[in-house]
Amino acid sequence: MIRDITIGQYYPADSRIHKLETDGIISGYTVMLNRPSDRVYVDALISLSVAPSQRDELVELMKNSKEVLQCYHVTGAYTFLIKVSCGSMPQLEHLILQFQKLGTTSTQIILSTPVNHGDLDALML
Repeated sequence: MIRDITIGQYYPADSRIHKLETDGIISGYTVMLNRPSDRVYVDALISLSVAPSQRDELVELMKNSKEVLQCYHVTGAYTFLIKVSCGSMPQLEHLILQFQKLGTTSTQIILSTPVNHGDLDALML
């Protein structure tokens, strides 16, 4: 339990954590779940170029797609970079076809993640 942890010699963890919350340093907590090891996942990055008139439809599609993990509005040749996780290659193909109705795509399959510092907000400490 947090109350039983002591940071250094003087500060019980719960009062130090409460102060960090009050000062706005800690704004929330995250639980990291491990994927079941008996399932296969296909993770990919999909670059998508869409016309401004298609953006609202795209955002709605992404909000309703459980495979979409994150979406970045980016500079360069494409408008968006979308991180997805699918349960199979046919599921990924179906998702890509949905995106291709709205614009041009380029897809990269994620083979591994050699560096993962987690959420960027956590690095700002």
